[in-house]
Amino acid sequence: MIKKRLSDERGVTKFDWLDGRHTFSFGEYHDPKEMSFRSLRVINEDIVSPGGGFPTHPHRDAEIFTYVIDGALQHRDSMGNESVIQAGNLQYMSAGSGVRHSEFNASKTDPVHLLQIWLLPNVSGGEPRYAEKQMGRDAKPNALTTLFAGMGSDDVIPIRQNAAIAFGRLDAGAELSLPQTHPHHWIQVIKGELSVLGQTLKAGDGLAISKEQGIAVKASTDTEFIAFHLE
Repeated sequence: MIKKRLSDERGVTKFDWLDGRHTFSFGEYHDPKEMSFRSLRVINEDIVSPGGGFPTHPHRDAEIFTYVIDGALQHRDSMGNESVIQAGNLQYMSAGSGVRHSEFNASKTDPVHLLQIWLLPNVSGGEPRYAEKQMGRDAKPNALTTLFAGMGSDDVIPIRQNAAIAFGRLDAGAELSLPQTHPHHWIQVIKGELSVLGQTLKAGDGLAISKEQGIAVKASTDTEFIAFHLE
């Protein structure tokens, strides 16, 4: 089974400081056919104007990932973390039993463009966690680089879900195969263009894949994407 989610079919939120696109139902956007894919609950693509942002608000029982595409994002949370997430970096926060945080554009002159992603955890509660990954340093060229997984290792940060999250970077014409460690996959294209199982995916497009074998991913231009491997 494959299902394509086109960029321009996503839900929309627009304020004076925010231009948001929602792959799944979120906030005032609700579509009963687009609630989630397996444990993947939120993929929001946001452009936040200079000076704009999300004031301090609570979360619990959510695995939250923020990837900055362009610009810089100022993060503060109740665990005591203060960080400016630069373009190309991916932040992880496990809300656990409860956490409060804020996110603001770190620039007074330029917008920040980001993805915010939530997975539903497979356990409730627990101490909140925080980590960051730097794609320029940690992501390998023409490969999938696993960054987060249910079972961590020296280079992989553990998360509260039997899933794996990998960053893909392919040069034009390069190809790779998705691992068969999980039965379900979601591919979210950040930039460039991919061909997967006969589908063409461009920036902002997503593809749900279930129980397919031999999944080849080929780039027609220099491309970056995130691959979720899910139960």
